[in-house]
Amino acid sequence: MKSLLAFATGVLALGLAACGSSDGVGNTTAHAPVAAVAPPAGQDWTQTVAKTAEGFVMGNPNAPIKLVEYGSRLCPTCGALANEGFQPLTDRYVRTGKVSFEFREFLVHGPMDMPPALLGTCVGTDPFFPLLEDMFHHQEEFIQALQHAPDAVQQQIQAAAPADRFRIMGQAMGLVEFVKQRGVPEARAAQCLGNQPEIDRLAKQTQDNGPSPGNGTVTGTPTLLINGRVAEGVISWGQLQAALRQAGA
Repeated sequence: MKSLLAFATGVLALGLAACGSSDGVGNTTAHAPVAAVAPPAGQDWTQTVAKTAEGFVMGNPNAPIKLVEYGSRLCPTCGALANEGFQPLTDRYVRTGKVSFEFREFLVHGPMDMPPALLGTCVGTDPFFPLLEDMFHHQEEFIQALQHAPDAVQQQIQAAAPADRFRIMGQAMGLVEFVKQRGVPEARAAQCLGNQPEIDRLAKQTQDNGPSPGNGTVTGTPTLLINGRVAEGVISWGQLQAALRQAGA
């Protein structure tokens, strides 16, 4: 795979405009309504979470409608979608067993996206979605903290090796304190931020799904897939809900 520096350069070439680009509204073919699927006795599909090859999925593993989001925890458009849509998505669609929801990290802002992604993917299945939504609520605080970090800290970040760089960035962004307040010990947070195999995996995942290899699956965030097909131009909750209804939800 490319070096992390090459990855950062390639991803940053997408620019902030890639976060939330839109030129249409979804696919047009309507499908017949699908039936609700009851969870096993005593269970709730919104509490059914599993790790996948690329992310974490919530809901009925055999749901007839599979929603996947490639997103960035620091993308304002992803944050707006989550803040407006996460509750109705889970309450109206995932809970019925009709829809499963998988979130996959896509580092649209390059290295700046890496610390929240590393912390978010290392907490395990049960805390994954609550922490994801909480990070979206607070994303502007993390961005501002890094932008206003002292010059000495900025220089440390630039001079550090990749694993150390993300530990320093995580501290400077306030992310370590943020996850500590939510039950993640500081030592565990440091391990997550220096996890080189996960750093490499997330960088490769972004490379493999972005436009640089030519497959073009993810050209901006959020990119939403419904049953494996990109929902073109769908970036808001209203658009997503319409696309899910078209799919039969």
